[in-house]
Amino acid sequence: MNGTIPDSFGQLSKLVDVNLIANSWEGILTETHLMNLKSLEDIRLVTDPARSLVFNVSQKWVPPFRLKSIQLENCLVGPFFPVWLQVQYELTSVTLRNVGITDTIPTEWFLKLSSQITWLVLSNNQIKGKFPNQLKSPNLRHIDLSSNRFEGPFPLWSTNASEIYLQDNLFSGSIPENIGGLMPRLEKLDLSSNHLTGTIPSSFCDIKGLQVISLRSNQLSGELPNCWSHQLMFWAIDVSNNSLTGSIPSSFGSLSSLSVLLLSNNNLSGEIPSSLQNCSGLTSIDLRGNKVSGSLSSWIGERFASLFMLQLSSNSFSGPIPQQLCNPQNLHILDLSENKFSGAIPKCIGNLTGMVNGKNSEVFLQLLMVALKGKTFEYSRISAAVNGIDLSGNNLTGGIPDELINLHALRVLNLSRNQLSGKITEKIGDLQDLESLDLSHNHLSGPIPQSLASLNSLVQLNLSYNNLEGKIPEGLQKFNDPSVFVGNPSLCGIPLPNKCPGDHRF
Repeated sequence: MNGTIPDSFGQLSKLVDVNLIANSWEGILTETHLMNLKSLEDIRLVTDPARSLVFNVSQKWVPPFRLKSIQLENCLVGPFFPVWLQVQYELTSVTLRNVGITDTIPTEWFLKLSSQITWLVLSNNQIKGKFPNQLKSPNLRHIDLSSNRFEGPFPLWSTNASEIYLQDNLFSGSIPENIGGLMPRLEKLDLSSNHLTGTIPSSFCDIKGLQVISLRSNQLSGELPNCWSHQLMFWAIDVSNNSLTGSIPSSFGSLSSLSVLLLSNNNLSGEIPSSLQNCSGLTSIDLRGNKVSGSLSSWIGERFASLFMLQLSSNSFSGPIPQQLCNPQNLHILDLSENKFSGAIPKCIGNLTGMVNGKNSEVFLQLLMVALKGKTFEYSRISAAVNGIDLSGNNLTGGIPDELINLHALRVLNLSRNQLSGKITEKIGDLQDLESLDLSHNHLSGPIPQSLASLNSLVQLNLSYNNLEGKIPEGLQKFNDPSVFVGNPSLCGIPLPNKCPGDHRF
């Protein structure tokens, strides 16, 4: 359904339940539409496109109804927190998502509801204010205050809620040490992108039903708790972009259901604990930007058959890349860059069927959406790295394996800053989905394959600082920046200044 809601709607004085979700309403909703709905108890109004329906009632209007449940999404109710909402004291379920409220939350209204409410969603507004230091909401099952401007310390919320989403706010201070006692039935918690400090409480380990926790992009410090047990049904943990130190907890190996492990951009050190191989269901591992060292154990490829993403860049791993890393059949993202790996690139890398069949990031994103019901972490923006291999910044030797050409769905290949030699195979033109290719700062020789010019999807190219020779294929002249080809003394043609034999440029 679409169009405007007629004024006569307001004459339905015996109407109790209104469900107008999943439609395309537009226009203005006034007091005339609402003034005679004396029996109204439940209203659900969700529209698309966003905010095409506007609530235009006077700020002090008091309605004749007493609601028990309200769900308004993508309507324009703000910018103020209207009085007609503040006088609804019998509510047990409140959803006000993306309704344009930028006002301070009415504390008195909220406190009166807190003891009876079971469902609270105020997300995707710009609501301001602080919560009382202590709150008791024994009936509350679901809390979503994400993407607002709430501030102050993390509220000491005594609740039986199973899902709490407070990400993208201004909460500060530490996470309560006794969070396990305050929220014993917690299953999913997202506190990402706030200003939280202090350590991660070990009482998280006491919450037996805990499945997903995201603390990314805060200022948390100290070590990760090492108290996890096999009794937990832990599915995903994301503590990226903090200042955590110490080693990866060996007790993570007790979490047999663990699927997503995101620890990037901290100061973690030591080696990957061998106990982690017990987590055979791991699909995504991100340890980028730490100080983790040691060799890459063969069991990473042997035990993690469902591995989708392995990102270990900017650490201190050394030794050869194990052949077993080619075993996972669904690997789409492999990033081992900026380490100290040596030896040849394994030829078996051409067996990564996840990069052959043309699949993309949707599999991984669906996994995270299941975990956080739509809160997909930062990885909703990884499309540029999907079906990608990045081995740059190591000490790899030998040639580029011909087997790489088997990866028909490969979109990103970065082998720069190694010690690779030999020629670029003419068959590279078979990688028709390739969007980014960086082979710079190696010892590659011979001509640039003509087939490279046939890659219509290629938008980023860097072949600089090798020993390539001959004329740059005409089809690559769309890369008119000389830095793409510089550092190859025997290379000639546009866009380089050195002419090729028979070149009549003026």
